[in-house]
Amino acid sequence: MTASPETTAGQKIRVLIAKPGLDGHDRGAKIVARALRDGGCEVIYTGIRQTPQMIAEAALQEDVDVVGLSILSGAHLELFPRIVEELRSRGLDDVLLFCGGIIPEEDTDALEAMGFSAIFRPGTNTRDIVSFVYDNASSE
Repeated sequence: MTASPETTAGQKIRVLIAKPGLDGHDRGAKIVARALRDGGCEVIYTGIRQTPQMIAEAALQEDVDVVGLSILSGAHLELFPRIVEELRSRGLDDVLLFCGGIIPEEDTDALEAMGFSAIFRPGTNTRDIVSFVYDNASSE
């Protein structure tokens, strides 16, 4: 990838990476954040133990193009719908959503129905995540 990812308006793609719930392990989220930053995105990392409201408010305040959620606790089917609802209630209907972590394959359909465009599981190459963001957010 030779160029920095940009929106159609010519701005750097702004990505929010968040850790919802009580999950305290954030190494994977930090690795993804660093890969996106190295790939040319502007990255906002919220840290651990974020509520759905905190994540949505940060997305609104930071005017992000993409929200990436990292979860290892297994609470994704409880927390992610609440996050999506909070985003939508703030008018963030067009934000690209992706998630990653310990997410069973059988939850894929439910997550896609919520609006998640990609689900990255352990072992995913960070270049694939950067490419996904570049390919999907730059056209918005």
